[in-house]
Amino acid sequence: MPISPTIPRVQASAAALQLIAELRAAHGDILFYQSHGCCLGSAPLCFTVQELRLSESDRRLGEAGGVPVYASVSQCDYLAGLQMTLDVAPGDSGSFGLEDGSGQHFVARLRLWTDDEVARLAPMAPVVAG
Repeated sequence: MPISPTIPRVQASAAALQLIAELRAAHGDILFYQSHGCCLGSAPLCFTVQELRLSESDRRLGEAGGVPVYASVSQCDYLAGLQMTLDVAPGDSGSFGLEDGSGQHFVARLRLWTDDEVARLAPMAPVVAG
């Protein structure tokens, strides 16, 4: 029986891929960090790689449009049973994300994994200091 390919934990909508491409063209290397949330809840935040210092308590969930997506260990524990689709919604979020001012903001759409998918999930990788 052939081995099933791994399933990425993070996907992106066509609209998100378009905004990611625009941000990469304008800013160079970028990354996403899935915030814990507070007032506005948990949200994917987009930064240049120089703007956010990752720590040993962060994990790489996956990537969207060639851009890494990170979260803290505690956020990863919460997200372990959920597939994240990075998408965009109209309006500025008022965050510190690179997309603020574009008239759009990134959102995370979540769904539960099926039992069949769980065994094929891509691993969450620790951040490598460098």
